[in-house]
Amino acid sequence: MTERKPANLDFETWIDKQIREATDRGEFENLPGAGKPIPRGNDDENWWLKGYLRKEGVSGDALLPPSLLLRRDIERLPETVRELSSESAVRETVRELNKRVVEWLRLPHGPHVRVAPVDTEEIVAQWRAERQPKRSPAPTAASRPPRTTGRWRNLFRSRRAT
Repeated sequence: MTERKPANLDFETWIDKQIREATDRGEFENLPGAGKPIPRGNDDENWWLKGYLRKEGVSGDALLPPSLLLRRDIERLPETVRELSSESAVRETVRELNKRVVEWLRLPHGPHVRVAPVDTEEIVAQWRAERQPKRSPAPTAASRPPRTTGRWRNLFRSRRAT
């Protein structure tokens, strides 16, 4: 911790003295980022916040208001349930999302975005439709590989004969 500024010195002289003493002690040597330019944001006023979140490995979801999080979760619901393996898991996921939507609708706060509970049966029907195996057309004669059993049979017959 630094010492307090003496009453008889003005701020500029006192700060310059502290910088000079720290430089003499070598406290400014081998600092991370030394010699590199200070990163500048494009025209985004939150460039520093985005850079910090990226550096820390944190998503910006925690900064979003609940209404926008709900809207995003509703839009991503088909991809979310696509990865689930059972219908009960799909229904549970939709139920949890609808519960969050109803809670927000009771006491809305943040920007007002249109959100409504999701139709569970519609999501389950979409999930079932994606899970059904795609039927491929029956192979035609042109797409079948040529039969080779006759040639092998002839090869074995000729070896037995010798």
